[in-house]
Amino acid sequence: MTRAEYEALAREILQHDRRYHVENDPSIADVEYDRLFAKLKTTEAEHTDWVVSWSPTQRIGHQPISSFPKITRAVPMLSLDNTYDESELRAFHDRVVRGLEGEAPAYVVEPKIDGISIELKYVEGKFQIGATRGDGVTGEDVTANLRTIHALPLELSHPVTADVRGEVYMDRVAFEKVNAERVTAEEEPWKNPRNATGGSLKLLDPRQAAKRPMKLLTYEVVGGEASGASQGKTHFELLAWMKSLGLPVSTEITRVETFEELLAVVNSWAARKMALPFAIDGVVIKVDRIDQRRFLGATNRAPRWAIAFKFPAEQATSKLLRLEVNVGRTGAITPLGHFEPVELSGTTVKRASFFNFDQIRRLDVAVGDRVLLEKAGEIIPYVITVVERGTDRQPIVEPTHCPSCGTALEREEGQVALYCPNVFGCPEQRARSIEFFCKRDAMNIENLGPSLVYQLTEKGLVKDVADLYDLTVEQLLELERMGQKSAAGVVKGIAESKGKATLTRLLVGLGMPKIGEVWAHEVAVRFADLATLMAASPAEIDQALQQLHGFGAERASAVSGFFAEERNREVLTKLMARGVSPSEPKIEPSGVLAGTRICVTGTLSRPRSEVQAAIESAGGVFDKSVKKGTHYLVAGADVGAAKLKDAEKKGTLVIDEAVLEKLLRGESIESP
Repeated sequence: MTRAEYEALAREILQHDRRYHVENDPSIADVEYDRLFAKLKTTEAEHTDWVVSWSPTQRIGHQPISSFPKITRAVPMLSLDNTYDESELRAFHDRVVRGLEGEAPAYVVEPKIDGISIELKYVEGKFQIGATRGDGVTGEDVTANLRTIHALPLELSHPVTADVRGEVYMDRVAFEKVNAERVTAEEEPWKNPRNATGGSLKLLDPRQAAKRPMKLLTYEVVGGEASGASQGKTHFELLAWMKSLGLPVSTEITRVETFEELLAVVNSWAARKMALPFAIDGVVIKVDRIDQRRFLGATNRAPRWAIAFKFPAEQATSKLLRLEVNVGRTGAITPLGHFEPVELSGTTVKRASFFNFDQIRRLDVAVGDRVLLEKAGEIIPYVITVVERGTDRQPIVEPTHCPSCGTALEREEGQVALYCPNVFGCPEQRARSIEFFCKRDAMNIENLGPSLVYQLTEKGLVKDVADLYDLTVEQLLELERMGQKSAAGVVKGIAESKGKATLTRLLVGLGMPKIGEVWAHEVAVRFADLATLMAASPAEIDQALQQLHGFGAERASAVSGFFAEERNREVLTKLMARGVSPSEPKIEPSGVLAGTRICVTGTLSRPRSEVQAAIESAGGVFDKSVKKGTHYLVAGADVGAAKLKDAEKKGTLVIDEAVLEKLLRGESIESP
């Protein structure tokens, strides 16, 4: 290797560091990164005079880039060296024993969560500030978003002053839910839970972050009282002390006395990692005794007393059989690959998204090629590379026209995605928009699934969402697999949506760009009803929304532009003529729930936004989490344990949905 090649390698690794730590969008697998890093370290050991000050071996990571304030920490958050096989693990053990002058250590083994590292500062037991890892020394202040994580205690059980380190993550169920919502909103799904968590922590609006189901586990305390005797002389005792403070600590922690025990535990994790509710990419192995750790010390990048044993990502090869081009609600064109069925991480994979045609060009993949598939975060199938060119390969040509309506496709400047600009005339966009309008968090129209919507649009019975309210039982009976009872149920559901709708839910269903449920509610509260919105000029709408805290010019322009579009106004006018002209419930301090604070958890019989509107219209306060002063916790189906524990701790009465309905009617309930 020449010196120029060495510097090129160092720069390549720095770019991968930025993609992983700053952008939360890694471009290579961990094992490939570790090979590059090992090659760099070997080269620098052989050519010490080549080592440059900006080499990734001479620093911990990258300076974060965002609008978040920066936090500088006194004790750097170091990285961990990695290993992938038994021989490297034994070499680590041998180095530790030599470093301890022949004394064999005990180890603690913890699951390595695939999340985002953070540090929490507590002063006299109260949470003050939280920051991302950043470059190890300087992180980003994400305190407001961290406070939305229910597992994070805002006050410890003892007045401890110390810095707590941990990992923010999403479990598999939560990640799948977040991605399903992104797909519905025509947004590119996250590749893995780590990316989703990183994106959630970087949201500028904490109200949006609160909707992301992030969790937290802590694993270390530094500074302050961490150096005292209260937490014990070993890491295992330290974790028990942290747990006594009320900090969330993993229950999947094992202490071993010998290397043979260590190896057995590591091997057992490889077999049972899928049993955990969250994704892990390995285990962390740490010397247990604190005094031995101090004796071993650290390099400028990583401690000598710890190592990460990483499991290789589960991969499989399969043949690309065909490519399907999908048109989404917003006109985004998405290529979807169909593959020979293959088993991967316990499921059969037949399809995987290429996200956009830039990825297809980068991979140089063609129909007939055999590709390497990996489950990113063990959840989403992802094409890594082409492993064998097919003899009958058929090159994939980027489409120039919409497969649904034939309109010439466009690409916005600086964007990789192709779009069909025929917003109102594209059949596929029309069908997806109508499906979106009917979804549970929007107009909540039951029995109108994708297959029925497709038939309605294909036969010309429904050209826009307002046409739904003109449908008759007789028209529906002419469709395939539609009986009298089913047809009557569909018409009834459409009619009932008029009475159930709030302005928030209508605005969500209209699918305005950049406007989700939180911002739709802000618009609804500001304008009160659809008639007022329709009467306002685009300039008045834009000005009013920009005055709302955090709304911003871009979102305000999206709303005002939507209401300025003549075709949109025609549809809204049609809706109003058919009795769909909702208002936003007003909070009445004198209502039956005046002064009552209510939190909701689990799945109820109606959307959360509707329950919130009912509580607020009755004068109650809708708490996002159980707080001191929360009177009731309404527990639906699939309730998690966290809020129930919070309710018990804070003396909040747990009720079911039936009791809530009594409260909304002003009826008294019996105390337990």
